Amino acid sequence: MSSIRKRKISLQRYWTTRYLLTILIGLVIMAVISALWIRHKTLENRLHMLEFMAEETANRLVTNEEPVIPPLNEIPGLFSERGRLLNMESDPTIYIADPAGTILANNRQQSSLKQFDSSLLNNSKTVIKLSEKGYAPFYVVKKPIEFESVRLGWVVITETEANLSKVNQEYQQLTIMIVSLALIGWAAVYILSRKLSKPIKKVSKAAEQVRKGNYHVDLPNDAKAEEVDELIRSFKEMSQQLQKLESLRTELLAGVTHELKTPVTSITGLLQAIDDEVVSGEEAREFLKISLKETAKMRTMVEDLLAFNSFAANAVPLTKEQHSINELVKDSIYQWEAGQAVEGLTVEVKPLQDDAGVRVDAVRLQQIMTNLLNNARQAIALPGKIEVNITESQDELMIDIQDTGTGIPEKEQSLIFERFYRGHEKKYKVGGLGLGLPYSKMMAQAMSGDLDLIESTSYGTTFRISLPKTD
Repeated sequence: MSSIRKRKISLQRYWTTRYLLTILIGLVIMAVISALWIRHKTLENRLHMLEFMAEETANRLVTNEEPVIPPLNEIPGLFSERGRLLNMESDPTIYIADPAGTILANNRQQSSLKQFDSSLLNNSKTVIKLSEKGYAPFYVVKKPIEFESVRLGWVVITETEANLSKVNQEYQQLTIMIVSLALIGWAAVYILSRKLSKPIKKVSKAAEQVRKGNYHVDLPNDAKAEEVDELIRSFKEMSQQLQKLESLRTELLAGVTHELKTPVTSITGLLQAIDDEVVSGEEAREFLKISLKETAKMRTMVEDLLAFNSFAANAVPLTKEQHSINELVKDSIYQWEAGQAVEGLTVEVKPLQDDAGVRVDAVRLQQIMTNLLNNARQAIALPGKIEVNITESQDELMIDIQDTGTGIPEKEQSLIFERFYRGHEKKYKVGGLGLGLPYSKMMAQAMSGDLDLIESTSYGTTFRISLPKTD
């Protein structure tokens, strides 16, 4: 595990290196393309300049009014440093030839070339690229020397392709530009990734803090990126919720412990009194009855706890069968009323006008109904009323159970389906583990339905059981 953690790198380093690599690859590609383009355009421009130079040289040779080529030594500067016009490091070779191709003069005294091939001179192209074996590729640019449509000879300029495309200064400028862009890009990526990773690092530290049980996190509220701001806000809400749930868990554990400890203490005290013969006769039998009642109460709580855990682990199978919704609700209420002896409590049922079918586990639905009716009875200050209203939509059947009780405080309404939660007032009036509503909701959802709190005010509370409608 430690070796795996050692291989991890920070978010800032991760993105900086990858962004930099991406930028470098892009800049290298751009540099190669730019270099090729510069080389191509430089070659093209210099060939145009060679054409201009050849034409300018030809025009200088016929400035007199005679149709002959004047002595070349009489034309000053004819061959002097012509390459400077092309911004080249070397001068091209310039030849003056007669109409037959015989070379009359050139700017290279050591040149051994005496004659041009007539096919080369008669070629319609002004610029010709030649590649001869043993020699570097070179270009030939030719312009005729003409006087009043009479061809007096040729100006031929030759230069190697390497010299024509040589652009050291441009390449240096390109290199400086590429390096500058790489540095600017790296700096920008570094700054941006640092700004992005900084709040995430704080969230990571806060997560470690929460993992250790400290839910008081301090995170910034000024994140510019929407996603990072959403992450921070969600994490804060999560830590606050965890803090609330941890506090609730501690309170509920104490409550559950108390609920289970109370009947055990009571039973122990009663049985100890009988065993020590502190009581006898009718009083001892009364103590035994109380002990049995407390035992039954504790057994119910343990069974509720076991049943809830079994359902949470999907260990309790459901037996779904087709039923009439009206009959099922009426039977559940009848069985509940049969076990009640409460004066001043009225239960009214409003069935569907046109009965509908529902596929559920009848025993589980009855458990949900019983739990909701028991809660309604406990909330009502007699006399009171419980109304059970069955309605339907296109896809669902709804069973609304409405009471005229004191209602659930607004701050507790979001917690009533939390396991082991018991309202502030209820925990002192009614025993139990706080599993009734969570267990009922789980059973409803297991039948592809749901259980929701619709409304709760000081005038009463309404719960709704939703079930899928079947044909």
